[in-house]
Amino acid sequence: MFGISGLLVYLAVRKNYEPLLLIPIGFGAMLANLPAAMLSASSGYHPEPDQTIPLLQLIYSMGIKTQLLPPVIFMGVGALTDFRPLLSRPITLLLGAAAQLGIFVAALGAFYIFGFKAEEAASIGIIGGADGPTSIYLTAILAPHLLGAVAVAAYSYMALVPVIQPPILRLLTTPKERAINMPQARPVSQTAVIIFPIFITVLTALAIPSSAPLIGMLMFGNLLRESGATDRLSKTAGGALINIVTIFLGLVVGATMQGDTFLSAQTLFILVLGAIAFAFSTAGGILFAKLLNLFLPEAKRINPCIGAAGVSAVPMSARVVQKFVSEETDGQVNPLMAAMGPNVAGVIGSAVAAGMFLALLR
Repeated sequence: MFGISGLLVYLAVRKNYEPLLLIPIGFGAMLANLPAAMLSASSGYHPEPDQTIPLLQLIYSMGIKTQLLPPVIFMGVGALTDFRPLLSRPITLLLGAAAQLGIFVAALGAFYIFGFKAEEAASIGIIGGADGPTSIYLTAILAPHLLGAVAVAAYSYMALVPVIQPPILRLLTTPKERAINMPQARPVSQTAVIIFPIFITVLTALAIPSSAPLIGMLMFGNLLRESGATDRLSKTAGGALINIVTIFLGLVVGATMQGDTFLSAQTLFILVLGAIAFAFSTAGGILFAKLLNLFLPEAKRINPCIGAAGVSAVPMSARVVQKFVSEETDGQVNPLMAAMGPNVAGVIGSAVAAGMFLALLR
């Protein structure tokens, strides 16, 4: 476990792989495995009368077990997210939905092929959404004993977006499709960006109440950003607050990675299934964009590469699509803003998928 801890910190520092999360997770894993340090955390912890609760267990019980910290992270994400690229091209919402394919492929595979319980399979499948807070939120409720492995897989594959996605993009698209230059997006009014978070919150809460904690906080943070009247609150939610919660979240997730539970064949299966989920999610967005092009007039066709950005790793996935397409077309096509539409839609899609699993399995 000390070797795994060191590897996570190395990847974060030397390779810049999700350092804001992998450094706290790696250090937390080291703390959890120090003999007699009492710095681990577990969902099965039950304190004796008059016993002092260990520090990281206290944070786990108050922040993870109560499902407090991930929604607060979502509020900060909302304060940092611009939904205008999505609103200017509403059809890209469908690409964000299609890019959740890997969640369900991996969940079904975990259940039927690897023999995981339904709750465990859902927690593994959500890795395909490439959304760390959502993965932690769902796993802490359905399969808390898998929290460390699922979180490490989710954040590791998010960091590996520039490695995983380009080969899939090259395999599933033709040079002609990569060269599709999408027209300029229509402008979005201030009224629309204010109504959008309110409308989405009400719609998703009525349709899938289990997704309301994540979607509601995401959209509240976005409303703080877009209202124009709460600049201080928006900066706090997207700055100091999200940073504080990220520290706690990473440390506590790492503290659940005790050697006797983490070092198992089950963890290896989770890593494999996570990679499969991520690959299918990327492919789902691309293939659905190609399907839409069969019905769209030539002037309004979508560059299918932007479908890969629907995996929700904001904004890294959109940047990977931009870099790939620009290099493949010698700089003639630059779909960054178009790719941001499915990218932010993916955040909504992964939260909705988590809500569906909770509605079915909790």
